[in-house]
Amino acid sequence: MAEAVTAAQTSVVIPAFNEGASIATVVRDLASAARWLEILVVDDGSSDETGTNAAAAGARVIRHPYNKGNGAAVKSGIRQAAGVFILIADADGQHRPTDATRLVAQLDTYDLVVGARSGQTQAGLARRLGNSALNRIASYLTEQPIPDLTSGFRAARREHLLEFIHLLPNGFSTPTTTTLAFMRAGYSVRFEPVEAAQRAGVSKIRLGADGFNFFLILLKVITIFSPLRIFAPVSAAAFLLGAVYGAWTIVTQSHVTNSSVLLILLSVVILLVGLVSEQISSLRIEGRRS
Repeated sequence: MAEAVTAAQTSVVIPAFNEGASIATVVRDLASAARWLEILVVDDGSSDETGTNAAAAGARVIRHPYNKGNGAAVKSGIRQAAGVFILIADADGQHRPTDATRLVAQLDTYDLVVGARSGQTQAGLARRLGNSALNRIASYLTEQPIPDLTSGFRAARREHLLEFIHLLPNGFSTPTTTTLAFMRAGYSVRFEPVEAAQRAGVSKIRLGADGFNFFLILLKVITIFSPLRIFAPVSAAAFLLGAVYGAWTIVTQSHVTNSSVLLILLSVVILLVGLVSEQISSLRIEGRRS
């Protein structure tokens, strides 16, 4: 019963770019899984029949005049959604409709519920290794286990997504940004295990370029919410390098070099910048909540 009530207050947002072959099936399958408040398909400047097929299947279609990126499509859907809750799903048919209802059913307890894919259901060995590396880095930076940082299948309260919408990039790093932002802001996040089917068509993520962008977004968000997790290790590394180099020159050359002194001073400066950034971050978060 609670699941049905939550679904009735949920807007389903599906960003889509040239997904004409699969979008109608995705919309119909989701519509048959629950009585959603609405299903929004954001046609991100597609050159095929994505928008037409989505509308024929019963979705409300929001059209971009040109391709802006997956993140931009998600942001358009968030802004125009009418629901208290938002479920974001891919348009390629990877997600099971029954998993969608499991995600939204937990929004009475959690602020963000992420559909965490098992390693076996993530396409390609290189993609799995890249995602695993990002998960490990993100887990260190957030001090919480993150089994799937890049899953685009997620549900959250619309008001919380709007709180961080200015941080969301226009590209493929929206899942990374929302996950890290929610966790560092102290919201309750759950990773719900799901199975991802083989996607229809070809993935639009470029492993090299987008993987590097994911890493940069990860550093950017953590710098905003918890700067010392980045500044402190860099400071410690600079100090250790300067101290070791200084000790070596004392033993071998009977004096301390300028390089070792500069490295130690650099470590102090980096630590002070990190401390100031941490205070600014704390004031920023408290200011948004007041």
